[in-house]
Amino acid sequence: KAMGLEIGDSLLEEELVEVAQRVMGEAERAGVELLLPSDSVVAERLAADAQTEIVVRDALAAGWMGLDIGPQTCKTFADKLSEACTVVWNGPMGVFELAPFAAGTRVVGEAIARSTEQGAISVVGGGDTAAAVAQAGLSEQMTHISTGGGASLEAMAGRVLPGVAALAEK
Repeated sequence: KAMGLEIGDSLLEEELVEVAQRVMGEAERAGVELLLPSDSVVAERLAADAQTEIVVRDALAAGWMGLDIGPQTCKTFADKLSEACTVVWNGPMGVFELAPFAAGTRVVGEAIARSTEQGAISVVGGGDTAAAVAQAGLSEQMTHISTGGGASLEAMAGRVLPGVAALAEK
């Protein structure tokens, strides 16, 4: 949506579109490569028996939902993760709870596990991401897992967490 593309009936937090545009602009100005999905697994409804299609990012039709990253994006992400020294993962790639939309999350999890095995540090944050890693049987292959996704990101950004601040006051 932030790129001006059709997102059909995909989940959208409208108030964050401007934030996404700002992040894309800052990344471009800084010369930072920002990897975004190039293809998606889409369906007309969110169901385990839904008919799915794979579409490139600018071909999502109205009435359809993007529910997972597609195979080309899986390959791109896995290739980049193989080069990583540190990985911070917050948020599944798709609706991993349903088999037709779980492949992207599984591929990314497996790529992170391989990177960790080769010496990378992997930090998994967020309850959904932790559940996806556990579902894939990859928990033991990650360096650190926290169910506090937002809190993990806040702490890494150097912000004082309210719970920690309250402890410091005592």
